Amino acid sequence: MTLRRILPAVLACCAVLTACTSHSADGTSGGAPPTSAAATGTPSTTASGPAGGDTAGPSEPTGTGTGTGTAASPAAPAPKRCRTSDLKASLGPDHPGAGQENFALVLTNRSPRTCSLYGFPGVAFVDGAGDAVTPDPERATDQPQQRVTLAPGADAWSALSYTDPAITGVTTVTPQALLVTPPDETTSLSVPWTGGKVSNTGKASVPRVSPLRPGSGA
Repeated sequence: MTLRRILPAVLACCAVLTACTSHSADGTSGGAPPTSAAATGTPSTTASGPAGGDTAGPSEPTGTGTGTGTAASPAAPAPKRCRTSDLKASLGPDHPGAGQENFALVLTNRSPRTCSLYGFPGVAFVDGAGDAVTPDPERATDQPQQRVTLAPGADAWSALSYTDPAITGVTTVTPQALLVTPPDETTSLSVPWTGGKVSNTGKASVPRVSPLRPGSGA
């Protein structure tokens, strides 16, 4: 066998031996390094949560599956206004004090439905024929008004007060009744007047009515 034929075979054999016995500089066997989580950029996880042992944060509310919260219920509509036919009027006893006469003018819901009142009642002192015998009472506009909701059988009241006419020395009249008109109504309720003499001048001892408020004023 000639040298030209032997030399290539020897070189090929040495190349094979060198590949099989080569080592890396750090003493490990050659070849591709093992794949790791850090090398791929993917954090390692466990069955219970993310790497490092952190637990998952609180879950979002599931709601109803629509992705929105429950809408608030619309406010209940206010009860309808009390009509004259829904009400009964009465006059409480006098509670005098410091020269003042003080009565409670009461409106009672006699209907089977809930209704509401707001503002001042209309009031007129009348004789037996239903004619006014005094100027209209004044309204206490310095007092706040409020909506009064009346369940069946419930009361609202207005304070009716005036200075004793004997103190102011004005001329007087003794009415037979009060005509009471609920707020925003045109039909009146008649109530017997038991309070005695009232001023008929409109100059002093003028009766005054307050806005309606809950209760009977007792």
